[in-house]
Amino acid sequence: MATWKSRGLRGSELEEMINRTNEKYLENHLCLIQKIPTPITPIEFDKGSRTIKLAYFDKKSTVDYIGVVQGIPLCFDAKECKVDTFTLANIHEHQVKFMREFEKQGGIAFFLIHYTTRDIFYYLTFRQLEGFWKRWEEGGRRSFRFDEIDEKYIIPRGNGVLLPYLDTVQIDLDNRD
Repeated sequence: MATWKSRGLRGSELEEMINRTNEKYLENHLCLIQKIPTPITPIEFDKGSRTIKLAYFDKKSTVDYIGVVQGIPLCFDAKECKVDTFTLANIHEHQVKFMREFEKQGGIAFFLIHYTTRDIFYYLTFRQLEGFWKRWEEGGRRSFRFDEIDEKYIIPRGNGVLLPYLDTVQIDLDNRD
């Protein structure tokens, strides 16, 4: 059982951007995406501020977001990376298994990665992840470098939302077999 304490706010700025983007997409009837809360059991409270000081994860969570865009099931996870090397230890095997099955059912699975030092948002397709994951399983690096990513999946700014990832979902759809 994992303990939650100081890492709970990591990525909260990225998640806030995604949440606000999802609200805008919903207002425009483009998609319905929901944040999936991580199930926890609170252990210790701060009664003055009514906040949780210590908790345990109830079970392994799968992805951060799930929903549908124009009839297509979608799931994704949000990650932050301060350096140009993204370690695959940031992704758990149960997430990979879930996403693999999600795609087998006709859905689209991906990761939104914020390279914070570069202030670049990247859409990592599940297919790309599987390639990096397989390389790791076969004894290769347990990470991938920024210079290995496909530039067409860098998310451009604009289109009236904070993080216009739906444009990149379309690129992903256009590049499937």
